[in-house]
Amino acid sequence: METERKGLLARLADRTWVATPAERLAAVRLLVGLFVQVYFALRLPHMLTYVGFPARQFEPIGVLWLLESPPPAALVIALGAATWLSGLGFLLGWRFRVTGPLHALLLLASLTYCNSWGQIFHTENMTVIYVLVLAVTRAADAYSLDARRRGVPAPHGRYGWPLALLMVVAVACYFIAGVAKVRWGGSGWAGGEVLRHTIAADSMRKVVLGSQHSPVAELLLGQVWLFRGLAVLTLVVELGAPLALLGRRIALVWVVAVLGFHFGVFALMAILFPFPMTGVAFAPFFRPERLIEWVRGRVRRLRGQIEPRREAGLRESD
Repeated sequence: METERKGLLARLADRTWVATPAERLAAVRLLVGLFVQVYFALRLPHMLTYVGFPARQFEPIGVLWLLESPPPAALVIALGAATWLSGLGFLLGWRFRVTGPLHALLLLASLTYCNSWGQIFHTENMTVIYVLVLAVTRAADAYSLDARRRGVPAPHGRYGWPLALLMVVAVACYFIAGVAKVRWGGSGWAGGEVLRHTIAADSMRKVVLGSQHSPVAELLLGQVWLFRGLAVLTLVVELGAPLALLGRRIALVWVVAVLGFHFGVFALMAILFPFPMTGVAFAPFFRPERLIEWVRGRVRRLRGQIEPRREAGLRESD
């Protein structure tokens, strides 16, 4: 039994501790960091409006559950500014051993504060977990200001296991969502009725409140057969998520299906899941360093075209 156990652990280690280029993990850091900087910049104005809300509406959750009252406005402003500024260090890989964990903790605190005022944005969970994982790894050993001083190291297992962990995180998020649907809707979910009624109730609520809603839902709600198919497809995509861990080709099929699922949700319910819909959430499954190198090549080519023109302009001015 002990031999079999060691063999299983060894096989698991072989799948996670794979010699991986430092550029691959760093490319994921760049993509996630860029997404978070843009997303938090858009979220920050909403975060600052909460300082004027009545204290009775504040119901702290998560890491803020011990708070008995909302933090003062000055602290909220400082928290938001520090979160975005530390995000620059995370993105650029500057003193990453400090700025990485610092940004992860500040982002967790900031978004938890926002979610403590009522509506909980579960769409942010995966993003925060990605940042927390990347923050405690060697994700700045390439494509960073830190790497300029040290150089890029050779491929190593230390760059492979964080990517494997991020893939497990992504898969787990969808699998848990699938299990929740089954537990909540039971057999009715697979029949499509629960999904159809959920979309109908969501559309009606948004229309009554004057919120943004989907006109597509109004046109399709009468098509019962369509929602039966969509409900089954949703369960297949979410409960079948672990299959994406078997290989890159299977992962590609799964990612395409997930993207179709999210854009379908947006069309029917006007709900955005920006982290997966941008594709950033699925970067660990592939080779994102190729995208970074392509961008760097385009930048070099552009510089090569600009520099001769600039020098020619200087000579003419002389």
